[in-house]
Amino acid sequence: MFHTNGWSYPWGMAAVGGTNICLRKFDARIVYSAIRQHNVTHLCGAPVVLNMIANFLSSEPLPNPVHILTTGAPPPTAVLFRTEALGFVVSHGYGLTETGGLVVYCSWKSEWNKLPATERARLKARQGGRTIGMAEVNVVEPETWVSVKRDGATLGEVVLRGVCVMLGYLKDPEGTSKCMRSDGWIYTGDVAVMHPDGYLEIKDRSKDVIISGGENLSSVEVESVLYMHPAVNEAAVVARPDEFWGETPCAFVSLKADIKDKPIDKDLIEFCRDKLPRFMLPKTVVLKEELPKTSTGKIQKFVLREMAKALGASKASKL
Repeated sequence: MFHTNGWSYPWGMAAVGGTNICLRKFDARIVYSAIRQHNVTHLCGAPVVLNMIANFLSSEPLPNPVHILTTGAPPPTAVLFRTEALGFVVSHGYGLTETGGLVVYCSWKSEWNKLPATERARLKARQGGRTIGMAEVNVVEPETWVSVKRDGATLGEVVLRGVCVMLGYLKDPEGTSKCMRSDGWIYTGDVAVMHPDGYLEIKDRSKDVIISGGENLSSVEVESVLYMHPAVNEAAVVARPDEFWGETPCAFVSLKADIKDKPIDKDLIEFCRDKLPRFMLPKTVVLKEELPKTSTGKIQKFVLREMAKALGASKASKL
């Protein structure tokens, strides 16, 4: 019960007469045990939590399908695929503490069930459309406030308006003015595209976008490719200063413990080479036993950004 989730999911369970099973911290073994002991039907978790669930080798299969609501960051399609292969049913949403909880939801369409698994995972990775608590959800060009094209490619900032949006930050008019603009719109700082069917897809946080050689690249897209590697347990990508490009992607990666032939940094860069444009390739890969996380399991990118800066500017190179 934290941040956005604390304002929505526990209350929703109470509204339908459900029982909340609360854990002080995430532990995959305890989660699987609780599912069997309490006949758990639904649970919540950030994408990194899904990854830990998918990588834990439970000795017993799930007694029944368990529905997972995931928010907090765009989940890599590889993680969605592995999680659902275990018998979980993943739903995807989006919200902020400033909007009183989940306000965008990827409503699933029955015709999508006929699609291949990889395509289903790609569709499920989108955040979706507005819930009833929001009057309007849009993606706009930040300087002009003009809606971006609904082509699934043009980047803009997510803006929200509705009865759930806060009036402002307590005793912080400067912070309020930065995100609250005209007519009650809140500018979230999230970079996204809008698809032709009206479904929103977050590409990155504005502070996590990497500007390399004048190109804006999504750290999330690079992470999604790294998660496809069978040896990768966790991956997070941040900007590292570069003498030639200004910034280049720096990937922090932890590997699965049961992998015998563990890749080195160059192996992971080569793995990405056929799957990403050249300017999006991670120039630096740092292997770590574990990535820094909050108590709720979210990877602390601000810590990784400081670590990337401490590496110094990478030398002039044209990749």
